[in-house]
Amino acid sequence: MDLEAVLETCREMFQDPTFAAVRRWKAAHPGRKAIGCFPVYVPEEIIHAAGMLPVSLFGGGNMIEIDHADSRIQSFICSISRSTLELGLTGRLDVFDGLVFPSICDVARNLSGVWQRNFPHQLSFYIHFAQNIYSVNAVPYLRSEYDRLRQALEELGGMPITEEALRHSIAVYNENRALLRQLYDLKRRSPEKVSMAETYTLVRAGGLMPKEEHNALLRQVLPALEARQARPMDRIRVVLDGAFCEQPPIEVIMGIEQAGCYILDDDFSVGPRWLEAPVALDGEAADALTALARAFIRHSLPSPVRYDGPRVRTQRFLEKCQALQVDGVLFVWAKFCDPPSLITSCLRTHLTGRTSPTWRLSLRRR
Repeated sequence: MDLEAVLETCREMFQDPTFAAVRRWKAAHPGRKAIGCFPVYVPEEIIHAAGMLPVSLFGGGNMIEIDHADSRIQSFICSISRSTLELGLTGRLDVFDGLVFPSICDVARNLSGVWQRNFPHQLSFYIHFAQNIYSVNAVPYLRSEYDRLRQALEELGGMPITEEALRHSIAVYNENRALLRQLYDLKRRSPEKVSMAETYTLVRAGGLMPKEEHNALLRQVLPALEARQARPMDRIRVVLDGAFCEQPPIEVIMGIEQAGCYILDDDFSVGPRWLEAPVALDGEAADALTALARAFIRHSLPSPVRYDGPRVRTQRFLEKCQALQVDGVLFVWAKFCDPPSLITSCLRTHLTGRTSPTWRLSLRRR
């Protein structure tokens, strides 16, 4: 396979603010729906089981100008929300039949209402994730939210979402997460064979195509990357953290690598990797929605948008840095994004004197 051609195609897909790939999919599948998914995590298996295409939304980045959104939303909030609204107001998101917003922050919460008001022809669905994951009611509550999403999609699509379809979708997504873990394992083990820019490109492209196609792509790409002949370089080993929602320009990632760094781990586009273990369809889970809810409660990545307890995220982060033997940590987050700016101070305090230096980079796209 021509690995460079595949990577270039993937790069063109996620850098296209018109969502041409989604438009081609809808043209090839008349009557099927496409659903936009705002970061950080959405249970896409439910959308997939409805026969719809879940698509990751990350705003317009540095590819568009903000000309209309500021009349409907504040200018002192994150760029991803403003540019997502700009995409909608300029017709670039008319290919979508609905958008799903997760409860990650106040801005995402309010954007769902702004969307409902300005685009009444599109489904605007807001998921309330369980906040107290240690409550005995966390799983039943979250299952009820997932069931609410299921009902909304059934109404939109005009067909039931069966248990069999949900189980099939969970199997497809379990495979995708396993393949992504293999990609990141290779990145950490042999960073000279695959750059972070390439890893990022492969992950981002997966948010714009059916997961079956992404699985097939990864099954082809992984052996080609593993077979690369590359000599390890004397570079600085770093971890990047903070860009779990709004994504930095790929040029920033490339610039960090070209400056002499191996980026061994990150939280870029973390949604597809959100669940650290396969969704189990046996044992305690009586049905697929319960299995999805239980997986979110028990196996989610530590994140600033989810409260795992006073020390869980800090301890896990320290353990990761020690296991990867990093030389430093680079915190990268979007300006006006509160969750990473708050947790970064805590992480830096705990990293001081226990590992190598830390740096901070705040980005403002538009």
